[in-house]
Amino acid sequence: MFNLTGEQEMVLSALETIARDEFADKAFDWEGEPPWDNIELLAEQGFLGINFAEEYGGGGMTDFEAMLSIEAVGSVCPDTAEFIYNQQMVAPRAIEMFGSEEAKDTYLPPVINGEDFVAIAISEPESGSDVGSMKTRVTDDLVLNGEKIWVSNVPHADAAVVWVKFPEGLGSVIIEFDWPGVEVQEHYTNMHDGIQSQIRFEDVDIPEENVLIRGQDAFVEQLKALNWERLGCATLANAWSRNAVEKALDYAQQREQFGQPISDFQGIEWKLADMVTELEASRMLTYRAALNAHEQQQPPDRLQTSIAKLFSTERAEHIVSEALQIHGANGYQQGHPLEYLYRLTRGRRLAAGTDEIQKNQIAAVLKDQGIPDLV
Repeated sequence: MFNLTGEQEMVLSALETIARDEFADKAFDWEGEPPWDNIELLAEQGFLGINFAEEYGGGGMTDFEAMLSIEAVGSVCPDTAEFIYNQQMVAPRAIEMFGSEEAKDTYLPPVINGEDFVAIAISEPESGSDVGSMKTRVTDDLVLNGEKIWVSNVPHADAAVVWVKFPEGLGSVIIEFDWPGVEVQEHYTNMHDGIQSQIRFEDVDIPEENVLIRGQDAFVEQLKALNWERLGCATLANAWSRNAVEKALDYAQQREQFGQPISDFQGIEWKLADMVTELEASRMLTYRAALNAHEQQQPPDRLQTSIAKLFSTERAEHIVSEALQIHGANGYQQGHPLEYLYRLTRGRRLAAGTDEIQKNQIAAVLKDQGIPDLV
């Protein structure tokens, strides 16, 4: 696909081997629980937090290698890939990029060792995509009040990165769930059995070292860094698409009807061809944005990121649906891997910025800069 370095090829090969040998048998048995056994193994092998600095226990690699790891694992075990995406590309990554040394020393090693989870809290009951209308606030003397909803994995996390409003503008802080004034009010179960929670903050004192971003100019930098999260989301969708294509191809070659494998029927051949074409297009868009950012040593391009995230997550839902169609009634049964993948992929069109938000971003760049050049 791309010319990888020797080190990148080694990492990719090792992770594919681990996923195939260690994760495949239980890949669809986690039922909404974090795959702690798999996470522990990845940590022991040095593959958890590969894009974090070595001084905190990470691998000292880049976000591009982190994306490679997500696809390698997710093509076998979707839940393990989602876990490492959340911990390598979302809240803990924000702590490393913007946090104080005290915060990094406190929160990063347990994540990289596979012992803890750090959640992300952005949405509110009356504020989702419109972060400017957030009501969760931190005063000048660092007292937090407000409410967040749809926070994932709270029962398995000790801390969260919370997006807030300071008097001078938007920002983010780190909270711990056992602090006075932090109340987990309700848990919800989403379509793929994941737990999402509603949290209330009442007069929560925030230590100075737990302030990540403060002020409008600084928050712009956090929004730029959010593009890595969105590319990670696209990679996750691509991994699940690859998982579905492989299952559909294998099933179609084994399943016989009218005296021949169904893979020999032109209708199935065309489905498989369309699925892999969409997958490869999604991967090209995703890795182009990541490699351009890596080479230029800056956050991913806003337009390239939104295009990749929008296309990959939309195509993932379609690819998984087609894979399920090839399996017929078998794939539609509860407990079947494709039934689970179908529910799982649907959430990616909501997370890390909805389809509509990505389209707004794309249109805004087009109106400002016109159609981009080929280079």
